[in-house]
Amino acid sequence: MAMRIWHQSFTVLEDLPAYADTLRKHMKKIARPDTEIVMHGQKRGTYPADYPGDDLAYSYLYWVHGNQWTAYAVKAQQDGFDAYAMCTMPNPMIREIRTLVDIPVTGYGESSALMACQLGQRFGVMTFIPELVPLYAERIRSYGLESRCAGVRWTGFGFRDVLTGYSNPAPLIERFQEAVRAMSRDTGADVIIGGSMPLSVLLATNGISRVDDIPIVDGLAATIKTAEMMVDMKRNSGLTVSRHGWFNAAPKLERVKQVMEFYGFDSLMK
Repeated sequence: MAMRIWHQSFTVLEDLPAYADTLRKHMKKIARPDTEIVMHGQKRGTYPADYPGDDLAYSYLYWVHGNQWTAYAVKAQQDGFDAYAMCTMPNPMIREIRTLVDIPVTGYGESSALMACQLGQRFGVMTFIPELVPLYAERIRSYGLESRCAGVRWTGFGFRDVLTGYSNPAPLIERFQEAVRAMSRDTGADVIIGGSMPLSVLLATNGISRVDDIPIVDGLAATIKTAEMMVDMKRNSGLTVSRHGWFNAAPKLERVKQVMEFYGFDSLMK
């Protein structure tokens, strides 16, 4: 049965045409033939440049930008989407978003970490934004997977290097492979999550699914395939998110809209 998935990026996709084009092609490859994925990025002008990391390196700005994710989740449900796929490693406010909508909500960080646990014993996480290392570590703790994580480490290269890799991937892939070998040697990691989505997609579309004997999780595939699975389980067995307890309780949508309007977040849904 066909389904529609709302893809959400932490980048402004119009600012990154090479990435957006590659993303679109990879989604078509990994999704089922009857799955429609509609791509969405942050609102134009969200960041002062095409590099989100200048803002996401600071906790307050990260959380403020995260309000777009809550607004878009509500809009996704209102527009009839079957799932909301948060295609960014830190999954801003994913727990809170799940209290706002009844459609499945999947996140790259969580989906990839759970997948990694089925591929090896201890996974490592790479990132090209060094300031986000503590945030990624905190998110893994929130998933209850700290004991399965060998650590979070900077790749040794940055966002501009990744963008250059879309036209000339070989040098970047070599640097990534060396970073993976070093992390495995130092920490014992036997599975690697490639970090921020632009890097993960670049690796996957260039056929990098392993470095030596170490699996490299395709973050986009993990997020989208988990979304498809959760939609199937909701349809076939009625399985939906918990509504028990403070962390899961769902406020009335009318009140959510009132609060969004009070703070001006309702404009994001137009």
